[in-house]
Amino acid sequence: MDVIPLIKNINIYIMRIKISGLLVLLAIVTTTAVAGERTGNFEVKGNCGMCEKTIEKAALSVDGVGNADWNKESKLLKVTFDDTKTSEDKIQSAIAKSGYDTKNYKAKDEVYNKLPACCKYDRNAEPAEDQVK
Repeated sequence: MDVIPLIKNINIYIMRIKISGLLVLLAIVTTTAVAGERTGNFEVKGNCGMCEKTIEKAALSVDGVGNADWNKESKLLKVTFDDTKTSEDKIQSAIAKSGYDTKNYKAKDEVYNKLPACCKYDRNAEPAEDQVK
């Protein structure tokens, strides 16, 4: 029995297994990247550093949110989140429940009224589309 053809067949078999494994790994990585992380930006009313802490804390309390950064000059919140676990709508709702108006949600008056004086912003500038339930 000749050993060389047998070794060549084994090497070909091992190479096929390696290539198949790499293709499966590539498919998993591609699927995870497509279905996972998303970045969104939306306006959140507020004034100061205390607002920033509260807004970011409210956003980060939503399951699936990985990062939240509110800019007090632009009034924009940049969030990074897993869109298989949450949505911008759920994040905006959580922020409104903490007392801050967003594009789609207006905080309840009783929650807004409990904010510190420095955190109270002009609520008449642009009415929000929905009221938090």
